[in-house]
Amino acid sequence: MARARAKAGDRSALGFVVADAGDPPLTEGAYDVVLCRHVLWALPDQPGVLRRWIRLLGEGGRLLLVEGSWHTGAGLTATRTAALLRDTGRTPTTYRLDDPVYWGGPIRDERYLVVA
Repeated sequence: MARARAKAGDRSALGFVVADAGDPPLTEGAYDVVLCRHVLWALPDQPGVLRRWIRLLGEGGRLLLVEGSWHTGAGLTATRTAALLRDTGRTPTTYRLDDPVYWGGPIRDERYLVVA
């Protein structure tokens, strides 16, 4: 947290909360974007977490998930992530993130962004 606050500098409008990522104690309907990077796959109740994150969004808000299905067997496939989002009533759009420039070299696994 100290490093995040240092990076924020004098941006006093930024706030930081230490909490359960799957059930953050934030105001429902108050956010334009919920962005998570490589978090959903590691949480035990993925459908419940997605419903909670979606409730944080205001009208027209977007959920952005950067996820992957790793060559180690861990992670979520893009197909599974999209299905989970469709089950919440959201319409997901998937963007492949397979350009080696993003990762410093070739990759052997599935990496993607889903917007819903």
